[in-house]
Amino acid sequence: MLNRSFAAALIFAGSLISLQPALAAAPQPVVAADGVIRLKSANSFDDTVARLKADVAAKGIRLFDQIDQSGLGAQADLKIGRSTLVIFGNPPLGVQFLQSNPYAGLDWPVRMLVTQDADGAVWVAWSDFDFIAKRYRINDKPAQIKMADEVAASIAAAATGN
Repeated sequence: MLNRSFAAALIFAGSLISLQPALAAAPQPVVAADGVIRLKSANSFDDTVARLKADVAAKGIRLFDQIDQSGLGAQADLKIGRSTLVIFGNPPLGVQFLQSNPYAGLDWPVRMLVTQDADGAVWVAWSDFDFIAKRYRINDKPAQIKMADEVAASIAAAATGN
């Protein structure tokens, strides 16, 4: 019995070691000075949007809306690349930021933008919560800011396949 457990542990450890090159090669988020984080997707535009929404639902987070910005542009006879804004949040967490500063409601609930650039690359972008906290001088919620950062990064990773 012990030998089987030991063998299983070795197989598991070996599989983790074999994943290291793939994990190291995964695209890293790009953080811009303006507080926007971007992550390149390995998926098509439509799949990225679908995966983002599916991960939000799987995490039990409330999906508020999805806005097809390129469709709005077309209605105004203005051409832009594909662009969809997905708005979601967890009110028990997000409203805590509004308790610290009501104007934080300009950035909550969470918004993630899926775009396709002129080269066909698909990106997921969102606001850096540390940047938002500084913007609204929210200094009393470091654990909540960290949680929001981690959840957003997790959703973006699931959406992009990274």
